[in-house]
Amino acid sequence: MAIVGAGAAGLATAIFARRFNRARSVVLLDGARTPGAKILVSGGSRCNVTNTTVSERDFWGGRPAVIRRVLRAFPVADTLAFFREIGVSLHEEAGGKLFPDSNRARDVLAALLRESDAVGATLLAGHRVIDVVRLKPDATSPDAVRLKPDATCPSASDGGFRIVTSRGEIRAGAVVLATGGQSLPKSGSDGAGFAMARRLGHTIVPTTPALVPMLLASTDTVHGEVSGVSHDVEIAVWIDGAVAIRLTGSMLWTHVGISGPVALNASRHWLRAQLEGRPVALTANFRPGSRFDDVDADWQRLAISNPKASVQTTLASMLPASVAAAILRQLALDGTAALAHFPRDERRRLSRALVEFPLPITGSRGFTVAEATAGGVALTEIDAGTMASRVCPGLSCVGEILDVDGRIGGFNFQWAWSSGFVAGRALGIS
Repeated sequence: MAIVGAGAAGLATAIFARRFNRARSVVLLDGARTPGAKILVSGGSRCNVTNTTVSERDFWGGRPAVIRRVLRAFPVADTLAFFREIGVSLHEEAGGKLFPDSNRARDVLAALLRESDAVGATLLAGHRVIDVVRLKPDATSPDAVRLKPDATCPSASDGGFRIVTSRGEIRAGAVVLATGGQSLPKSGSDGAGFAMARRLGHTIVPTTPALVPMLLASTDTVHGEVSGVSHDVEIAVWIDGAVAIRLTGSMLWTHVGISGPVALNASRHWLRAQLEGRPVALTANFRPGSRFDDVDADWQRLAISNPKASVQTTLASMLPASVAAAILRQLALDGTAALAHFPRDERRRLSRALVEFPLPITGSRGFTVAEATAGGVALTEIDAGTMASRVCPGLSCVGEILDVDGRIGGFNFQWAWSSGFVAGRALGIS
């Protein structure tokens, strides 16, 4: 069998397929001379391997029931055991994130490549796959080049696939698409796998960047004044005039917009709504969990308990001082006013802004810097028990090529390990 793509999902598939069946020939094809670029840059070059707690609720895209079945086949405990076996011990950090003890992504990649070689998978780096063609039974390919004797299906009469690469053609009885999505295209995830899957009969859910920094309109002055400041907020995603989802976490103001975990998680929802032509907006709640009435009541209590305190000093006790000052300037409010003399309408305007501060998003920084892809091969066309295609016999899909994207924190890597295990097990015992 041939696996197109030697990233996280592709390497996992190869390792588990060979672990389940050492007689099964496995060839990994990758266009890069040194595969695994996305692993190397992930988690600030430390590789957030997984999270302590992972469930289908941490993902968006396809049906949760399908995602749940795949995750349960190879849960976090199995991931920890697997990495211990290949020499990578992990430690927990904030938010349940699990990183290698060495804090080096290259150690994760090296261990995966070492184990892939140890189990007998053949890695053909520098072999960019241009196309995958499903052959009918008894079809022949006289021009095919057998790069390795065990890289082809047992007999031309079995049909299988013709794989066109930058260095010749090969035949394989089964193919796994592990090409990734479109995020970080310099790593090799340029979307070519979607075109291959479409030609093989699959439906591709339209794609957008996910986990990507967002851009703010130039009319918004706050981000320009507080670039580099990070603090906790609750972002509400408004679609069709109603809150579709609320997300809480750290937000980083940048010179062009917003980033940080909560902004990255919100990005896919804004971009999907835009793609669908639906009215969408983001607001930030600087008092996560509180609503307008709660915040307004707090200001009234503070005016009684500390009437001489200034509005700006009080606000700076709730938010970073620079953010507090920028918000007051944006609202044209006098921060030097004492709480006892803070006009009711201005107090209520500030209270509203603190729970529904408009974030005038104009777009994102795109696939070039996105950490994941939303959209992809429709999950309804994949067998959750095997990762096999329901529309193209002999084809399987794993990892980011599928219509599954997780929130930030190691979840997308867990999807790679789990889907790779499910596919590898099925192909190994078939």
